[in-house]
Amino acid sequence: MQPKDDKIALYSKLIEGCIDNRRDAQYELYNLLSGKMFAVCLRYARNREAAEDLLQEGFVKVFNNIEKFRSEGSFEGWVRRIIVNTAIEHYRKSTKMYSIINVEEVEMDVPWTDNGDVLQLEDLTNLINKLSPGYRTIFNMYVVEGYSHKEISDILGITESTSRSNLVKARQKLRELLNVDHGK
Repeated sequence: MQPKDDKIALYSKLIEGCIDNRRDAQYELYNLLSGKMFAVCLRYARNREAAEDLLQEGFVKVFNNIEKFRSEGSFEGWVRRIIVNTAIEHYRKSTKMYSIINVEEVEMDVPWTDNGDVLQLEDLTNLINKLSPGYRTIFNMYVVEGYSHKEISDILGITESTSRSNLVKARQKLRELLNVDHGK
């Protein structure tokens, strides 16, 4: 059996245990995935405590809906999607986004300039967490999760132009923060 096959077999066993509402299976599945999913939550939350809350809420949804997993893709990807959707849902409930600027006034092709430093993942996460909730959410959805502006607009209930303009502003703000944090 290949390592990938071992992982699939382990997930299958744990999924069955979770469907049977076995706490040991839930505990083991949580331990396997919580580290990766916490990293996802940190990108959307304003702080560690909020990320922990998102993680817990997301895993409750995973366990409540685990029988709906159809094995038509990666189980880890399915869990990640639930975690991301939980974060987005939380954001939508707590924030109302408004268009900040007219999209026609913004240069849409904002280059990301290399400042010559190599950022560590933790440094980048800290910079992203300094963005406002709206900018952070759109930046994560577009850049990290790969959503299109159309998908973002549908999910968040905003216009595509608002999504685009907020992404531009997020990139500009990150560039400013990068220069300030590195004393440039």
